[in-house]
Order: sequence, then C-alpha cells, then structure tokens
Amino acid sequence: MAAAPAEEIRANAYVGFDTITQQIEHKLLKRGFQFNVIVVGQTGLGKSTLINTIFASHLIDSKGRLEPDEPVRQTTEIHPVSHVIVENGVRLRLNIVDTPGYGDQINNENCWDPIVKYIKDQHSAYLRKELTAQRDRHIQDTRIHCCLFFINPTGHSLRPIDIIVMKKLSEVVNVVPVIAKSDSLTLEEREAFKQRIRDELVYNNIRLYPFDTEENDEEEIQLNETIRSMIPFAVVGSERTVIVDGKPVRGRKNRWGVVNVEDERHCEFVHLRNFLTRSHLQDLIETTAQIHYEAFRSKQLLALKEQTNARPSAAAQ
Repeated sequence: MAAAPAEEIRANAYVGFDTITQQIEHKLLKRGFQFNVIVVGQTGLGKSTLINTIFASHLIDSKGRLEPDEPVRQTTEIHPVSHVIVENGVRLRLNIVDTPGYGDQINNENCWDPIVKYIKDQHSAYLRKELTAQRDRHIQDTRIHCCLFFINPTGHSLRPIDIIVMKKLSEVVNVVPVIAKSDSLTLEEREAFKQRIRDELVYNNIRLYPFDTEENDEEEIQLNETIRSMIPFAVVGSERTVIVDGKPVRGRKNRWGVVNVEDERHCEFVHLRNFLTRSHLQDLIETTAQIHYEAFRSKQLLALKEQTNARPSAAAQ
C-alpha cells in the first residue's frame, strides 16, 4: 500500500533548517570534488590540447611520435594522470586517462578492448570496496564519468571503427563525441558533417549522453534537447595566446587570420566547455553512479547469486 503524500506545512517562526544547503556546501568544499575523464581518438587529433584548453591549464603532454626513430605503439595503452585544480576555493581532483595507440595500427581489430576493460575495472574496484565488511567512509571514486570521443574531420561520415567503438563505449560510460580540428572544415561542410553523424548515430541505435530522467524539470529537458541538437561538438583547441584587436585570446594563427577558440562563430569549444563544467558536471557524475555503475553492479551481484545457488546443487549430486 502506497503511503499518502505528506502535507506541506509552513513553519510559524524561523527554525533554521534552510541552512542545510550551506552546511552541505561547507562539507563538500572541505572534501573537494572528483571528476574522471577518458579521451579516445587517433593520434594527432589534439586530445591533449583540447583537455588543456578546457581546464585552462597544462595537464597532459601529447603522446604522439615526434621523432622518426620513435617506435610505433603496437597496442592501445592506458595512461592515467591526476591533478588537483583550484578555482575560487573549490578543489577539483581531475583524473585524465589518455589512450595512446588507439586506432593507429594497420589492423585495428579489438583495439578498443583495453579501453572498455579499463572502464569496467574501475567499476569492479569500486564494487569490491563497497562490499567489504569495513569499508572506507569515503570510497575513492575512479569510475570514468565522461568519455570524450574524437572524430576525424573528414567531412564525409563516421568510419566503421567509430560506430563499433561508440556503441561499445556507450554501454559502459557517458560518451560525448567531438569533431577534432574542425577549423579544417568550412561552416557548410561542418554542419553537413554534423548532421550526417547524428543520422548515423540514430540509424545504429547509439544512445549518447545526456539522458532525460523523471527528475528533470522543463528547463533541464530543454537544455538537454539543445545539447543533443549540437552533438557532436565541432571544436578547436589551443594553448597559445594570440592578439586580436589588442586583446590576448587563445587561438590558432594562420596566413588567413586567427581562429579564436572562444568565439562561438569560429567553433563550438565554448559550448562544450560550458556543458562539461558549468551545466552537466554533477549530472555526469550522478549518471555514472545511477545508470552505468548500477547496471554493472546488478549484473555482477546476479552472477554471484547464481554461482552461490549452483554450489549446493553440485554438492547434492
């Protein structure tokens, strides 16, 4: 029998429980926040540069080959890097996982397996800590909250490997596709390319973040719809400062002019940054816990239960 909804009553005098939000904020600020992101894409698409541009800090170095005698990576490698960034008193522990070697071989069959395995391993490690008899008060969260998937700016369509990998990744992590180095496309080519990618995602039943839930209000649903209409984000990254109209801006200078990465007329970097850090950062973390991790957890516990039930039957025989 469902419980009757509680009647809403207004207090006759000031009680003070409205300060609970300040109390929560104070505790969270002391503890700090954790955000884990993995970047997936071929070497040379500017993964490291874009991450450094988003967080306005030099966080990771490029893993591309710079010398002719440098050996070519034979497998996809996993390179996690951790930093603490402070902004206006808020501490963000940022874990960035790079995947050098992905898609760079002649035969790229199963080159995505190390990435999927790493994401699942983080879920598995969290589950083990959660199920211990004396678990930590605050379990260190290494679960991947966001996967930035870099698409080559060919202007044609997604490669078969892109479709396969995005489909596999979308089952275990929040995938956000971006068109790398989009300044190599004209505005018309860029828009046509984006629409073709959206059509291919729908045709192949690839469901990408953000997801709508029953908790979302009209404003959040509208914001998610706007984001979905913009995906994949056509971006340009740059750590260099150039002067435009006497003002320093982050951009790329060539013989025809300057691409200002923070100018919405030039690329969609600002929309991507605002989406990742200003509007959906907490939702990315919650969606990881409530959807992807929960699905993994349920599957593992059901398998454990079936194994336990199978043992007495085997013993009886």
